[in-house]
Amino acid sequence: MADQVLLDGESVRRAVRRMAHEFSEKHPHGNFALVGIQTRGVPLAHRLAKEFQQIEGGKILPVGSLDISFHRDDLASNMPVPKGSEVLFDLKDRTIILVDDVLYTGRTIRAAMDALCDLGRPKIIQLAVLVDRGHRELPIRPDFVGKNLPTSAQQRVRVRLAEMDGEDAVVLEKEKV
Repeated sequence: MADQVLLDGESVRRAVRRMAHEFSEKHPHGNFALVGIQTRGVPLAHRLAKEFQQIEGGKILPVGSLDISFHRDDLASNMPVPKGSEVLFDLKDRTIILVDDVLYTGRTIRAAMDALCDLGRPKIIQLAVLVDRGHRELPIRPDFVGKNLPTSAQQRVRVRLAEMDGEDAVVLEKEKV
């Protein structure tokens, strides 16, 4: 079975735009910030901020990046390669929307919340993901979703972004044997 393209570049752009519209509806005054989870959550957060700015007539959102390497619960099996966090704004009393590419078990998001809270205490933490593929192991659910893509546990969903991969796409990789 060959890899299957689930979302092409145009579908990815539409999903990002729709999510930015949802931000605008839920936070009409733009009193929130985006924090992208390294690696692909960071360019997604910047795209979402840019779309929000266009929708809201120039309102600029603060955007940060979050490295969760040392907050993961699988450190024994994976030696982390730190990428660095950059959050240059105060988290206190602010709504923070964590941004990631794929939501699967929820363990990455748990680690991200731990890492974020090490930097400060946000008023509210929300979650935006481009793809929700199900199979949660923790009680975590997204507030904003680009696309729900039910998958089997043996399948792998890969998000490709132009900033890192030269193209925008969401691909279902062939099943592991």
